[in-house]
Amino acid sequence: MPVLSVYQQLAKSAEQYAERPFLHIPASALSADSGLAEPILQAFDASYADMLGVANELREQYRNIGLRIGDRVAILLQNKPEFFAHWFALNGLGVCVVPVNSELMVDEVSYLLGHSDVCLAVGFSHKLPLLENAAADAGLKFPIVSDTNISSVQLTDPGAEEVKGVSLQNISLQTECAILYTSGSTGKPKGCLLSNEYFLNSGAWYRDAQGFCKLEKGVERLATPLPLVHMNAMACSTMGMLMTGGCVIQLDRFHPKSWRETIRETEATVVHYLGVMPAILLNMPAQDGDNFTGQIKFGFGAGVNPVHHAPFEERFGFPLIESWGMTETGCSNCITAIVEPRHVGTSCIGKQPAGLDIKLLDESGHEVAAGEPGELLVRATGDNPGKGFFSGYYKNQAATDEAWQGGWLHTGDILRQGEDGSFYFVDRLKNVIRRSGENISALEVEATLSLNPQTDQVAVTAVPDEIRGDEVIACVILAAGAKPEEETAVQVLEQARQSLAYYKLPGYVVFLESLPLTASNKPQRAELKKRAREIVANIDSHTNCFDLRALKKK
Repeated sequence: MPVLSVYQQLAKSAEQYAERPFLHIPASALSADSGLAEPILQAFDASYADMLGVANELREQYRNIGLRIGDRVAILLQNKPEFFAHWFALNGLGVCVVPVNSELMVDEVSYLLGHSDVCLAVGFSHKLPLLENAAADAGLKFPIVSDTNISSVQLTDPGAEEVKGVSLQNISLQTECAILYTSGSTGKPKGCLLSNEYFLNSGAWYRDAQGFCKLEKGVERLATPLPLVHMNAMACSTMGMLMTGGCVIQLDRFHPKSWRETIRETEATVVHYLGVMPAILLNMPAQDGDNFTGQIKFGFGAGVNPVHHAPFEERFGFPLIESWGMTETGCSNCITAIVEPRHVGTSCIGKQPAGLDIKLLDESGHEVAAGEPGELLVRATGDNPGKGFFSGYYKNQAATDEAWQGGWLHTGDILRQGEDGSFYFVDRLKNVIRRSGENISALEVEATLSLNPQTDQVAVTAVPDEIRGDEVIACVILAAGAKPEEETAVQVLEQARQSLAYYKLPGYVVFLESLPLTASNKPQRAELKKRAREIVANIDSHTNCFDLRALKKK
């Protein structure tokens, strides 16, 4: 019987790897933001059989309250065991999950809940106020319950024929599995519709990977600090382990001081990273236990600073395998430096993989000359160019059509191709700031800052940050009477804190007399980015630019 869903893959893997460990979460990660007065002292461990058993129990609870194929449920369950169990259970009914980032503000959650059309929201008890306040602010009416109290609600008559009809036969590869929200150039986050096929293809890519990323079935232990509300942790690490009988070591987040100890204690063989992680680890004092040769086979991630790449591999004893991908592409359509030559320290992401068509275009829509940078366009080879990609942006056909203009996915990323066929990441074309792995919409931040009465005009862009990749800078023209001083800059940031997640706040605020504008009075993005970078690079000589990065705390 073919596997048509994530739940079915879990059931299949549980037959083959029943007693093998599927999930390990250290006690420290369980304790983080747990809502409990006392820390949790024991790690969580679940075998494949354990996880299937828990998922089946929850699946029946969800079935009994009347969930049906095509329904959507918001889950605010952080990087905890409950996230996996509820996701698998809901997927087993053909129900789509909408993961909610607990670090978002009420306004941000309100938009997500309203836009996604969920019929139910489930979260930890201490997180329910965030969901309840967000729903109330948006005037939304649907049940909001704790993860341990599912049976307290009733959505439809559990005896109705349409509910009885929920079975594996009704679920297909195209059934919705998740909606993940990603910030883009249009301001408000866009909901990426992701099918069962998307997740299964992503897992299959990892299962079949060769070279540096070859996984040994029933052996690997993959440690990731990345959030389960993102594609990497859900579709890449989880599905990769699920399809090879490996163990997911899910951390709550990246903790630099304890990372080395955690990796050793959990016996991880693979680690996932973001570019910020190597930078931070290299800045820490060297220790005798830094080298993981013989334990860690490889690190898989993106965005390592080129100057950190070789020094990290030498000091820590394993290769960092750089990859390019997006929520829209999934893992099955990524580009990865999976074999030599990796061209370490050059932002190389590898050569064109089998099954993926690639071309680079200039601003006029023409293919660039060899070695010249251009926007990356991708599609699956064959007669189904969208195979393994996202199913579209929910309730935004115009954005979907724009992304797939001409039958190619326009990524908004600038690449160049070297003489040997290797691709190199250059820059981003879109108004997206990539800070510590989080995509931040410049327009969303601009909209929030413009509400401050002290600002007249605001333009937001990215400036380089040695640790985090990008940092947010707000270029502000002040309203009459406002003073271009640090106190004003801090006030601009603090007011924005009421509406934006901490990582979206401006790390720099610079007060300018004018902004570079187009003929239609829109910010001239390329010139703005260039000017902002020059200002930050020479910040000591700019009295109206203020470094507020120390105030960007969770």
